[in-house]
Parts: sequence; C-alpha cells; structure tokens
Amino acid sequence: MNNTKVFMLMAGMTAMFIAIGGAIGGQSGMLTALVFAGGMNFFMYYASSSMVLKMYKARTITAAEAPDLYEMVDRLRQRAGLPMPTVAIAPHEQPNAFATGRSPEKSVVCVTEGIMNLVSRDELEGVIAHELAHIKNRDMLLQTVAATMAGAISNIAHFGYFFGGHDDEDSNPFVGIGMMILAPIAAMLIQFAISRQREFKADQVGAEISGRPMSLANALLKLDAAAKRIPMHVSPAAAPLAQVNPLQAFGGGGIGRMLSTHPPTAERVQRLQALAGARAA
Repeated sequence: MNNTKVFMLMAGMTAMFIAIGGAIGGQSGMLTALVFAGGMNFFMYYASSSMVLKMYKARTITAAEAPDLYEMVDRLRQRAGLPMPTVAIAPHEQPNAFATGRSPEKSVVCVTEGIMNLVSRDELEGVIAHELAHIKNRDMLLQTVAATMAGAISNIAHFGYFFGGHDDEDSNPFVGIGMMILAPIAAMLIQFAISRQREFKADQVGAEISGRPMSLANALLKLDAAAKRIPMHVSPAAAPLAQVNPLQAFGGGGIGRMLSTHPPTAERVQRLQALAGARAA
C-alpha cells in the first residue's frame, strides 16, 4: 500500500509538471527547468554522504573505536542482505539517527551520542534496522527524484518568462502569477507526503529486519519526547533524514502534519503495534 501511494504521488507530481510547463513555459521551458533542477539535485545525490555528515558534524568510526555499535550494524545489515555501510557517530545530545548514501554500497548509518545514552540495546537495534531499511528501499534515490521534480515545478514559472508562453495574446497574467505561487507549494506538499510514506515503509521493513516491532516503537516514543526538549542545531535541509524530526525543540513540530516530512510518532507507533500483534497471532 505504501508503494502504491508513493507511485500515485510521483505520478501526480509528474502530471503537475507537464501541465504547468505546457501552460507557462512551453516545451523549451519544461526542459530547461527539469535540467536545471536535475543538475542541482543529482549533484546533491552523488555528494550526499559527505555533505550530510558535515551538516551533522558526524565522524566515521571503526570496529575498534565502537565495537558494540559496529557489531550491531554488521549483524543487522547481514539480516537485511546489505553490504556493510560506513558507521558514524554525531556529537549531539539529542537522541536521533539517520542513513544516507546514493546506493547500498555507498551508504552511511549514523547515530548521535544521545541515542546511545538513552535507549536500550533492543531499542537501538530497532532504530538501526529502520535506517538500514531506508538503504534497502533506496529511499535516497526516490527522495532525489522527488526533489528534482519539485524543484523543476518551482523553477518552471520563472523560466517560462524567458522561453515563451507569456507573450501569447490569449494568456492570462493572473493565471501565471497564481501558478508561480501555488505550484511550488503543491509540489512541496507532495514531496513531503512521499517522505512520510517512506518513513512508514522503513518502519515496516525495519521491524522485519530486527524481528521486534515494539523495540522500534518504544524507541520512537523516547526519541520524539527527547527531540521536543533537547535542541539539535542542524540544517533544515538535513532534518528529513533523521529518525524523528530533530527541530521540534525550535517549534518544528507545530507546523502541522501537511508541512512535516515525518509522520506523527503516535501513528507510527500504532502501526508498529498492529504489526507486532499480527506477528504474535
């Protein structure tokens, strides 16, 4: 069901791009906007690991430096059928975690110092399994494609003024202005909805990898509560990668569900509880 929703959301964003491009920029404007957005976002895609680690001030570690953490990641990635990712630790008090990388072979799993001091071993396994699920599902590629389409939609109205469409005698300038304002907002909402669906999917696959859905559910409750109390100074661009929204202490949790890249923790926990019940039946 999650994959179907994501497909429909991506199809909707593509249709929006075609419709707006044809109305404002014509074929040349559509192509220019897509190439411009694609170039920016796929650069981010290939440089994602190093850039995200810098944003979180994280450092990579070896098995000798953190043997328990390294062994846990190694064991869980074998269950997931993945190559060994780079393991990193970020020096933040807020308990959180994230994964990044353009492919399973170039992936990174990172945890904060705070999470290692807060959750139990089983709960940490649940968190790491969730991040490995993002790698297994190749969510970085999907997020890059979604960001490219959203960026193209945001830019196409501006390119349209240079590549035709606005000189049409039948064109309505107010319609063009309305599209310039509303289209990027709509694209952003679709992009956020895709991100939320991928979190649900990663919860499900992560629970399958660890074999203990309630360990992840319990960890999410602890992480969400701590994120509201303990600030984390990280770029908003990197915040969607985290296990829970790391900016809640700054008011990032009160923007509303539609403007959040993370699903409500209560809903994630509810789904994990249902999954645990189904496994026990």
